[in-house]
Amino acid sequence: MSRTFVGIPAFPEAAREAVRDETLRGNLRRATHTIRERRAAAVAEVSDWAALREAGKQIKDHTLRHLDRYLLQLEDAVTAAGGTVHWATDAAHANRIVADLVKATGEGEVVKVKSMATQEIGLNEALEAEGIRAYETDLAELIVQLGHDQPSHILVPAIHRNRSEIRDIFRSEMARWGRPAPEGLGDAPADLAEAARLHLREKFLRAKVGISGANFMVAETGTLVVVESEGNGRMCLTLPETLISVVGIEKIVPTWRDLEVFLQTLPRSSTAERMNPYTSTWTGTADEDGPSDFHLVLLDNGRTDTLADTVGRQALRCIRCSACLNVCPVYERAGGHAYGSVYPGPIGAILSPQLRGTDSEIDASLPYASSLCGACYEVCPVAIDIPEVLVHLRERVAQGGPVTRNGETAELSPAKGHRGERVTLRAARWALEHPGALAAGQRIASRTRRLHPSRLPGPGRAWSDSRDLPQAPAEPFRDWWRRTREATGAAEESAQ
Repeated sequence: MSRTFVGIPAFPEAAREAVRDETLRGNLRRATHTIRERRAAAVAEVSDWAALREAGKQIKDHTLRHLDRYLLQLEDAVTAAGGTVHWATDAAHANRIVADLVKATGEGEVVKVKSMATQEIGLNEALEAEGIRAYETDLAELIVQLGHDQPSHILVPAIHRNRSEIRDIFRSEMARWGRPAPEGLGDAPADLAEAARLHLREKFLRAKVGISGANFMVAETGTLVVVESEGNGRMCLTLPETLISVVGIEKIVPTWRDLEVFLQTLPRSSTAERMNPYTSTWTGTADEDGPSDFHLVLLDNGRTDTLADTVGRQALRCIRCSACLNVCPVYERAGGHAYGSVYPGPIGAILSPQLRGTDSEIDASLPYASSLCGACYEVCPVAIDIPEVLVHLRERVAQGGPVTRNGETAELSPAKGHRGERVTLRAARWALEHPGALAAGQRIASRTRRLHPSRLPGPGRAWSDSRDLPQAPAEPFRDWWRRTREATGAAEESAQ
């Protein structure tokens, strides 16, 4: 069973196929519109939302500027509380650490809290290669796993599935993974939830190893925080004897007071709730309470390189609320699978190319998977200017040049299909640096406007197939300005 995105084409091709799926588009439209409306109502209740948003941005920016200091403080606090900290440079390193820790327990299966970081590194597949089976316990992640599928949304990984499809998956697949679905299972939400509860209960009760991510890490005490809506996460965090948490290094906040801000903005932005039904915190280990063995794997995997980019680093503020996905017109029509990453939507379009690099066809296409409408920036609870980063990454793709990956610098060639854009931009720069040539070109364009084609020839045809070419004005602005200003000036002199 594979849940990786290997073999998925670049975004334009994947999106073209996705928009033809009417069932998918219907599922996405209903779900995203419902979530966005509820979120808007939840945010409107807060009189100081703008101040909370700015506070979240400032806290994240401060932490990223001093990340080295806070990570060492976190390590000391976790160690003092009885935990063990491991540093992972990339996905392979992190997977090796986790697999060795699980094998050291002698167990052949683990239960998992929903975790974007473990999806990012392909942990389930790595454990399976070592003979270890990982069971997802989040309801949506369970649906994705049983359906041999990939997640398509940050918050609701099975958003592309409707109730009938979920019922069919439960009926056909549950028995292969454990307790079968009840006889005559229908598609009522309560019935589906009960079937999942019964299926998972036996796994919770026998599991000796749990694997989690974390929404936040508090540096001053070494505390990890997971927020969720179902309670499955709490079962994974408290029942197993060994707990292994894989967390990106950017998920850190300095103090509990800083955490307070995000515990107000995250639930309203994600599930449109005033607070999360379950907020679980743990600090190291404690006698007779929770796991007796705790390991924290701090994951880099491209984050340090992203931090070095003064424009792109703001993507590391992300608290994975998914608000940007729910308002994005491109995501609503194309769905999450088209992005070829566990991070779909607008945030994925800027995060994935920075973590993985823009030297693959998929990642080079992601900065263009946007209309730049700005809706994502307006709803982001930490004020990530996603359109700004998209344009910045488009420039990187078009221009090529040096890039840093895992501490090593390499020369990146302009992506295939963007060499023409590079030539065009150079020509535009030359014209803008030579006002006389620009003015002459504008006059020629105006005088020959009736001869202009309605579609571009050659490679430009793909652009004009879905857009109307702007019509040249009858008179260039420069000439109009000069003419009207001269007329105004003459009139003023006559009046005097």
